[in-house]
Amino acid sequence: MENPMFACCSCKVIWTLLVTILGYGNSLPVGDDSICTAEELAKYSIIFTGKWSQTAFPKQYPLYRPPAQWSSMLGVTHSSDYSMWKKNEYASNGVRDFAEKGEAWVLMKEIEEAGEKIQSVHGIFSAAAISSGTGQTSTEFEAHSRHTLVSFVVRIVPSPDWFVGIDSLNLCEGDHWVEEVTVDLFPYDAGTDSGFTFSSPNFATIPQDTVTEITCSSPSHPANSFYYPKLKILPPIAQVKMVKLKKSQLGLPAPYVNIPAKSNEIIDSVSETPLDCEVSQWSSWGLCRGLCRKTGTKIRTRFVLLQPANNGMPCPNLDEETGCEPENCV
Repeated sequence: MENPMFACCSCKVIWTLLVTILGYGNSLPVGDDSICTAEELAKYSIIFTGKWSQTAFPKQYPLYRPPAQWSSMLGVTHSSDYSMWKKNEYASNGVRDFAEKGEAWVLMKEIEEAGEKIQSVHGIFSAAAISSGTGQTSTEFEAHSRHTLVSFVVRIVPSPDWFVGIDSLNLCEGDHWVEEVTVDLFPYDAGTDSGFTFSSPNFATIPQDTVTEITCSSPSHPANSFYYPKLKILPPIAQVKMVKLKKSQLGLPAPYVNIPAKSNEIIDSVSETPLDCEVSQWSSWGLCRGLCRKTGTKIRTRFVLLQPANNGMPCPNLDEETGCEPENCV
């Protein structure tokens, strides 16, 4: 017959071993980033290039109060236990504040709390704002073999709650770090404000919607500032490039800092986006003018809603005349 004391001790050993294994498993990040066997740390230069030009995006392009520009970049290196934002999911309060107002405090607090609670964040990084729609800004960040994902957001200014960014890009491929990666960026709607245009007043979305990509046909509304129904896809509104720094480069300043675009230096890959003229509906016919017992004329008019650009379809005639019989003749 088995000794009860020995059985009890065996149970304790097994239980202790099980708890140890489970505890170790819970401390590891979940997902593809957990299998990175590259060197522990890697440092990257990240260069953000704004391509938001009037040539590429002529519709309602903001020229003043304020003109087209980009907010500062806020980014984080993390494991798969943390998510800054995700398409088709609800934005956090921090992402809402950043996308609507460019305020970063709540989002930074969310990141710090995630790092403290579940050890899912390795570091936060930021880059300076760009005072025009085209230009560059850059900074450096560090990735860890257990925190191989990078995410960031940059607000589109002005806009209701629109931004560009990257969600959980993995910089580790098995036993090595990615040397260089370039990603085209397209606009996203945070789902917290219902404005259609760059200069729309604040109008909260109730209930809150999920984060969605803005395309040339969605939202499908002529008032949408990115609505270009003749295009198949929007041109990239921005681009980001990440380059792994060699050990000899560590500590050196990033190669680009808020450099304004010159000529086609930055936006040379973007072709002109044609914008057709848009006009209003016809007004009612005016009074018939002319001599009694003779054919007179009456006129109706319409006005331009949107001027054409980049060889788009020109505006049609804005007035039309037709014959009529004068009324109230004696």
